[in-house]
Amino acid sequence: MGVVLRNLQNVVPLRRARLRKDVETLRHILGIQKLDLGVICVDNRKIQRINNIYRKNNSPTDVLSFPFYEELRPGKLPCPLHRDEQNLGDIFLGVEYLMKQCQQESQDLHETLTMLQKESYILNEFNRFTGRHLVPLTKNFSEVR
Repeated sequence: MGVVLRNLQNVVPLRRARLRKDVETLRHILGIQKLDLGVICVDNRKIQRINNIYRKNNSPTDVLSFPFYEELRPGKLPCPLHRDEQNLGDIFLGVEYLMKQCQQESQDLHETLTMLQKESYILNEFNRFTGRHLVPLTKNFSEVR
């Protein structure tokens, strides 16, 4: 199945082909191309409702993720035994919320959607949860050049 990309909002125009290609590229880089992933783009109203139901936070947000394997530790990949278990889960993108953030910070929405612009944030959160001290690869790469 690969990536299931759904656009359930009509507030922000999306380039779905580019987003799909970028998500596929990230799956390849991360070595998870054999695992299915759902990416659902929603507006503020929908992401706020989901955030309220699952996190008891009645406000819109940028990203909510729902892993298929809840017991899996960060950095570990599942070992599915059956085809129907080859699933990472779903990622809900609050594209209306993200668009407002991008406009405030003069960033491109599609680059932000692929999380390349969020690398430091993601690593900081990963480090906070795992106790590790990883640094962005882009920082190391630019220091080498």
